[in-house]
Amino acid sequence: MEFNNKKLERTSKWINYLIALVLCGFLISLSSQFMGDIDDWEGRPSVEEFQDQAFVKKQKAALKKLYVVRDYQSEKRGSIQKTIAAASKNYKNEKESYDNWLAARKTVGSPSEDNEILSRANKLDTHYKTEQEWRAKMSLIDDTLAIIGKEISTINSSLDTEKQEAYKKQDEEIRAIDLKVFLIRLFIVLPILALGIFFIVKFRKHKYWPIFLGYVMFSFYAFFFGLVPYLPSYGGYIRYTVGIILSVLFGMYAINKIKAFIEKKKSELKAPSNERAKKVQLDTAERALASHMCPSCGKDFILKKWDKDLDRKFKAQGYGIVTNFCRYCGLELFKPCTNCGTENYAHLPYCSKCGTSIVSEK
Repeated sequence: MEFNNKKLERTSKWINYLIALVLCGFLISLSSQFMGDIDDWEGRPSVEEFQDQAFVKKQKAALKKLYVVRDYQSEKRGSIQKTIAAASKNYKNEKESYDNWLAARKTVGSPSEDNEILSRANKLDTHYKTEQEWRAKMSLIDDTLAIIGKEISTINSSLDTEKQEAYKKQDEEIRAIDLKVFLIRLFIVLPILALGIFFIVKFRKHKYWPIFLGYVMFSFYAFFFGLVPYLPSYGGYIRYTVGIILSVLFGMYAINKIKAFIEKKKSELKAPSNERAKKVQLDTAERALASHMCPSCGKDFILKKWDKDLDRKFKAQGYGIVTNFCRYCGLELFKPCTNCGTENYAHLPYCSKCGTSIVSEK
């Protein structure tokens, strides 16, 4: 005897879905960890690997020498600048002293001091010449620093050009590595997806279907969502193309299945009603009774108010009643119990009043 309990069936369905979801979750976590680790299989090259190291070393050595010369000249320029400042101050002080003395001489007017004028003027001129000589030296140093700066700028420019070329080569290499890693992931996920589709086709009615369902959900997640963080710029085209192909294949499969089912039902309806009655399953009978439908053809067996199957004078009494036989395929729906005579649904196993078996009497 088959144990039948609707609450137990609903509980079983929820448990089955829970098993599928838990398995799917663990598979997704494992695959995410595995997919992330694939990046470590291929190392990322540094930009230095694509530079001409001999050229870079030579240029950096030249730069080092130029920096030493520049620092020396800059230090020397600083010393000369201090010397110029001191010479300028001495000249200024001497000039003030000379101007004061000259003003005093004009007041006294002593001709004997003409030699003193010449001496003081020569001394003042000496201070001025000293300052100008140091300024000339600083000008030479400035010219030297300008030349050194141009040389440093030229070398830095050549190094930047070399680095930019190295960056281009590095980008090309990284794109090639990314493509390789993506193809590795794709070749891992595609068989997983194919196996999931195989499970849908072959194991939908298997007793361990919840486990297969968990894997199926994981396989679709792995392909359509799990690959998203790792897709290159063109990866979306692959994903959507595969999605379109799968949609077409599933659509064709579903259409063919529906057509085959319709043809099968048509052929079944041609069989005698007593033979069809023997093939009605208990769960099918329960659902059909709850939906007041014939378990063979699926048509409603309750008479409607507008139904013309009854005479006009029996319309009021006939509204809402059920028929003992299906008006569309002739299958027996209700029959009296052989023990107590109570009308029972013909496809349930026992009489609702006395419990006598009625299935064996089909």
